[in-house]
Amino acid sequence: MEQRRHLTRRARTKWIIFIIFLVPFWANVKGQLRYSIPEEVQEGTVVGNIAKDLGLDKTTLKERGVRIVYGSTEPPFTVNQNDGVMYVNGKLDREEVCDRSKVCVIDIKTVLENPLEVHYVTVEILDVNDHAPSFPEREKLLEISESALPGARFQLKAARDADSGSFSVQQYKLSHNEHFRLEVKDRGEDRKTPSLVLQKPLDRESLKTHLLFLTAFDGGKPPRSGNMTIIVNVSDVNDNPPVFSQESYTAQVRENCAVGTTVIQVNATDLDEGLNGEVVYSFDNDVDAQTSELFHLNPVNGIITVLRPIDFEESDTYEIDIQASDRGAATLSTEKTVVINIVDVNDNAPQIEVTSFSHALPEDAKPGTTVALISVNDLDSGLNGKVLCYISQELPFTIAPSLQNNIYSLVTKKVLDREQQSQYEVIIFAKDTGEPSLSSEKSITILVSDVNDNSPKFSQNPYTFYITENNIPGETILSVTAQDHDDGSNALISYLILRENGRENPLASFLNINSEKGDIVALKSFDFETLKTFQFHVVATDSGTPSLSSNVTVNVFILDQNDNAPVILYPVSTNGSAEGVEEIPRNVNAGHLVTKVRAYDADIGYNGWLLFSLQEVTDHSLFGLDRYTGQIRTHRSFTETDEAEHKLVILVKDNGNVSLSATATVIVKLVEPKEAFAASDVKSAAKVDEEDNVTLYLMITLGSVSLLFLISIIVLIAMQCSKSTDYTSKYLQETNYDGTLCHSIQYRSGDKRYMLVGPRMSIGSTIVPGSHANTLVLPDRRCISEEPKVPNTDWRYSASLRAGGVMQSSVHMEESSVMQGAQGVLVQNWPTASSAAEGEGGEVSPPMGAGVDSNSWHFRYGPGGPGAPPQHLKPGEVPPEAFIIPGSPAIISIRQNQGGEDDKSDFITFGKKEEAKKKKKKKKEKKDKKDKGKDDDE
Repeated sequence: MEQRRHLTRRARTKWIIFIIFLVPFWANVKGQLRYSIPEEVQEGTVVGNIAKDLGLDKTTLKERGVRIVYGSTEPPFTVNQNDGVMYVNGKLDREEVCDRSKVCVIDIKTVLENPLEVHYVTVEILDVNDHAPSFPEREKLLEISESALPGARFQLKAARDADSGSFSVQQYKLSHNEHFRLEVKDRGEDRKTPSLVLQKPLDRESLKTHLLFLTAFDGGKPPRSGNMTIIVNVSDVNDNPPVFSQESYTAQVRENCAVGTTVIQVNATDLDEGLNGEVVYSFDNDVDAQTSELFHLNPVNGIITVLRPIDFEESDTYEIDIQASDRGAATLSTEKTVVINIVDVNDNAPQIEVTSFSHALPEDAKPGTTVALISVNDLDSGLNGKVLCYISQELPFTIAPSLQNNIYSLVTKKVLDREQQSQYEVIIFAKDTGEPSLSSEKSITILVSDVNDNSPKFSQNPYTFYITENNIPGETILSVTAQDHDDGSNALISYLILRENGRENPLASFLNINSEKGDIVALKSFDFETLKTFQFHVVATDSGTPSLSSNVTVNVFILDQNDNAPVILYPVSTNGSAEGVEEIPRNVNAGHLVTKVRAYDADIGYNGWLLFSLQEVTDHSLFGLDRYTGQIRTHRSFTETDEAEHKLVILVKDNGNVSLSATATVIVKLVEPKEAFAASDVKSAAKVDEEDNVTLYLMITLGSVSLLFLISIIVLIAMQCSKSTDYTSKYLQETNYDGTLCHSIQYRSGDKRYMLVGPRMSIGSTIVPGSHANTLVLPDRRCISEEPKVPNTDWRYSASLRAGGVMQSSVHMEESSVMQGAQGVLVQNWPTASSAAEGEGGEVSPPMGAGVDSNSWHFRYGPGGPGAPPQHLKPGEVPPEAFIIPGSPAIISIRQNQGGEDDKSDFITFGKKEEAKKKKKKKKEKKDKKDKGKDDDE
């Protein structure tokens, strides 16, 4: 009794110690929840109330931002922040989440902030019996020899069920057969392998084929099942299995080799005869489907070939179990493993991964700034996996290798400019060293961020605006805009009106500008009649740091509006009203000017163009008004029956879009002639006073013009009288002169002075040498006369310059001929053309720059005969070559009579000789034709 009581006390003590030990353990796991939910439930199914189970205040869940954290993927559950209830976020498939695990749990974290709390929640996914067992083969064929002894076992392929636990395959059932029974071997982890056991010897002669049905059941309620048909063929005795020729088989094959490539051939022999000795090759039952899809085994010759492309990166070695079976009635088989090694080839292009990428790069970044880190990888091995990285474009970037293999950095190599290019498309190339090499590329976009390096630019400089007068104060009258090529805040522009040198523009104080839009508001109304234009300056400043600015001049022109009504200038009464009284004789004729209404409009253009019209008149037949001048005239003579007083109301209006007008009243009184004359004298005296100023201005103007005209006449007469008459007297005394001068040109060259004249003469007229008829001798009043120079005896000139062509302005000059005037006239040396035969006649022109137009003067000179020496003249003699006459279509010959005969060798020819010859030839041809016509008529 005492011993039992002692044992009870010891047991109680143990339980107390155990409970004390569990207390801190439960304190540590506080805050952990565990839920369970079946698979395949609908989305939105409630899992549990986290707030309630954790004792959290529901009202603070949303404020504390309760959420579920589940790695990097989307969590399968979500929590309602209002009530703390956790829901299913998507479809839950236990077989997909946990495969064939016995217990499928999902661990998630529930996080709350302020203060931070983390609660661990475990959700167990309960399996649902949603899969039925299935056999790999719907039908199994077994060949069993009749010599098989009872107890022989024939293993079958186990059925598979995607469910786990109690819902996996739990039992097999074989249809009733007295020769066979079923044995199931439990290998754990839901693996139950069925075997067919021979329990009674077979008799082929009594029954050749046995048909069995094998059914697999899972543990569901109700259970699901799957069936397989087993066909057992009883064969003759076969007691020798096949034997392989080698103990082991090993082969190598290149990846990506062609389909149908032979890998290896296996060989096995059977000592039996007939069908029992024929060997058939096949893959063992344990060979997975992936391997059987890669390789093909010829069942007759044992050759293994490639069935589809092989990838080294998937697997570099394959072990295949080959089964060699004879074809006996009771098949005997032997298994052998074949090892196939895969040889790598360069079939994978490098992979580029960009990390630490800086999308925005400041445009003022220094060369060498790192933009991105680049890592490359190649799944191949050896040289096939070694990668080179580079960029090929001419960009302001370069690739720099790092200390680690296959790690590169993209850096800048020069300064960037965002305004020229705001972004760059950089293509990174990666190339391996395999044969042949493979490459890949990756494009990244680099944005260049802005730096404030551009000042605002106005769209116009200067601005010119036209605004109408009478604008409404406070409304926008004009707007200026500026653009900044920078970006962001650097391009944010503010506007202000510039105050120049501390002196405020008076008109600028009436202007206000919108600092953001540039709209300018006038605080006052402008009047065209007082202000027609003004100018101010606007400054545009960006918001960069430091800020940049620019200014622009704004010119504003005020446009006129019709805002001024006409003002009557006449008639105006003493009290200021537009009224007047006109008295006219009764005996005036039709068309008599009664008076003229004068008006003024301060506007311009059409707004100031006034028209006159009669608004009111007592008798329309008596008076008429000119609508443009405002003159009132009588239409007819007055009669005795006409009233003595007439009232005329004249309307004066402008031509504006909305015309303004004024009226004037004229009272016309008819008086007797004597009274009219007296009244007109009084009025004329008043009008004279009014028009005195205008008359004075006209008289001053006319007097000034007349005085200037008289002074000009006197100066011209004095200039004509001061000239010497000797020049013209010598010229007019010539009898052969017809009295008309064609040219008279004076020019100077240095200290020399010349006058060239040319008469208008008929063809063939003769000028007597020495008569000075064509030369005006001008004594030089500035210096003492010099002795005339003797002409050069060697005168040469070009034969191409003979008469008939227009004188060219550019010739080769060699020596000079002499133009000599009369006594007291200085000699001018003229250049002559060379390359002509000696003694041959030629032509020259006055010197360039001598004041003579070389294109209108021709001078032809002949020495007097072949080989004749040049003439030596005494002072005072005038040689024929001194005559210079302007070019003319006519040919003028000047002949000298020597000994009573005309020497035709001495001549001076002017004009175009060839033209004259052509005309002469044409006249001769016409004359010949006329003579020929007369002969024909006779």
